[in-house]
Amino acid sequence: MAELTLVVNGRRAAVSSRSLGALLSELSYEGEWLATAVNGVVVHRDDRATHVLCEGDRIEILSPMQGG
Repeated sequence: MAELTLVVNGRRAAVSSRSLGALLSELSYEGEWLATAVNGVVVHRDDRATHVLCEGDRIEILSPMQGG
């Protein structure tokens, strides 16, 4: 299967994942506390496994940070 080139958190990435849920696993993001968006549209946790990615999509993955 050919790789997709995406922009993940502002950086180009060549990935084999075809869904947002698979991408999170491929990039080693874990936990239910993540916030995700594709092309500026929030993708809810329950929809990540079925959200299909396309060449050139812009993915934002946000996770909480400690500190003040």
